[in-house]
Amino acid sequence: MPTKSNNIGGRGGARPGAGRKKKALSEKVETGNPGGKTLKVLDIPDVKGVDMPKPHDFLSATQRDGGQLQAKEIYEETWEWLKSIGCTAVVSPQLLERYAMCAARWIQCEEMTSSLGYLSKHPTTGKPIPSPFINIGINYMNQANRLWNEIYQIVKENCSTEYSGASPQDDLMERLLRARKG
Repeated sequence: MPTKSNNIGGRGGARPGAGRKKKALSEKVETGNPGGKTLKVLDIPDVKGVDMPKPHDFLSATQRDGGQLQAKEIYEETWEWLKSIGCTAVVSPQLLERYAMCAARWIQCEEMTSSLGYLSKHPTTGKPIPSPFINIGINYMNQANRLWNEIYQIVKENCSTEYSGASPQDDLMERLLRARKG
C-alpha cells in the first residue's frame, strides 16, 4: 500500500488551543517580564474603546419561522463589555461575529428542542430517535465556548490588571431562559 507524502486531510500539525497557554500580562508585569519582550500595557479604567463596527446583516436575519436571530444583540453586548474594559482594539470584529453567531444558533437549537421535544421520528423506519437539534445545539455550544475562550484569552493577555467581573458569556443561559418566555 503506497504511503502519502503530503498531509491531505488535516491530520497533522498543531491543534488549535493545544499547548501551554500564554501568561496573562498582569503575571508578566508581576514577575518582571522574564521573556524580555516589550509589553503592551492597557490600563482598563483609562483606555477608551473604539466605535463598534456595524454588525453584518446576517447577524439579525429573519429566520424561517419569522423570528429574528439574536446574534446581533449578543455581538453588541459583547462589544460593549470589551469597550468597558478597554479591549476593543485587540479583539477582531470577525471573531466577535463568529462567537455571536454560534451562541445565537445554540439558543435557537435549544428553543427548537423545547418546542418540538427530545424525540423525533426516523425518516425511514418511523421509530423514535433523539432530536437532531440536540446534537446540533451541542456542536454550536462547543463552538461558542471555544470562541469565547479565545476572546477571553486575548483580554487576559492584554489587560494589566486581573479581570474578574461579569462577562457576556455569563448571561447566555439567562438569554436562553428569557427567549423561552417569549
